[in-house]
Amino acid sequence: MLTRMLCFVFCNTLVPPREIVTDKLRSYGVAHREIIPDTVHNTSQHVNNRAELSHQPTRVRERGMRKFKSMEQAQRFLDVHAAAYNLFNLGRHLVSANTYKLFRLRAFVSWEKATAI
Repeated sequence: MLTRMLCFVFCNTLVPPREIVTDKLRSYGVAHREIIPDTVHNTSQHVNNRAELSHQPTRVRERGMRKFKSMEQAQRFLDVHAAAYNLFNLGRHLVSANTYKLFRLRAFVSWEKATAI
């Protein structure tokens, strides 16, 4: 199964990868040797962190979605939540205090217009 998946991913590429980074699961090594034996298979301890950490926002959303009764209900909530979250999630560390205050004022004005308060 893993061999078929790796073949699907790598067999149709024009340039084979120089290195494959995985965890220490033994079946990865076997599939790697069968399909693309010329590449380096890196299973070092901290090399895989970048791939694993990139999934964290998805995992947080999945954890939150477990509370919903259906995927449709979760999607309806997330559609509305994303609009409000993006309005108020301003990235404070990227701007000065005065600019941040201005952004907050604009966000609250937009929120008041949207909710008709």
